[in-house]
Amino acid sequence: MQDIVAWRFVVTGKVQGVFFRASTAREATRLGLRGHALNRADGAVEVLAIGPETGVAKLHRWLQRGPPAARVENVQVMVQPDGDHASIAGFRTG
Repeated sequence: MQDIVAWRFVVTGKVQGVFFRASTAREATRLGLRGHALNRADGAVEVLAIGPETGVAKLHRWLQRGPPAARVENVQVMVQPDGDHASIAGFRTG
């Protein structure tokens, strides 16, 4: 069994108003991940992905292009410290 990891991404470019969060939630759910995709005030989208490292890495690759209407400029990755993410269920947007 793979270790569960938690990675936080900050995605910049044309990523708000192009179904980026909803598309991210669909992809993350397909990969069996938990977490969230949230709009930030600075125009970026913040994504927290929790799950097996292979699934989180696949989501990272997907985030680099996003849905068809998006224009991703950069994806910053921050590995989250080991902690209890058990309270996070499903994948939400906001």
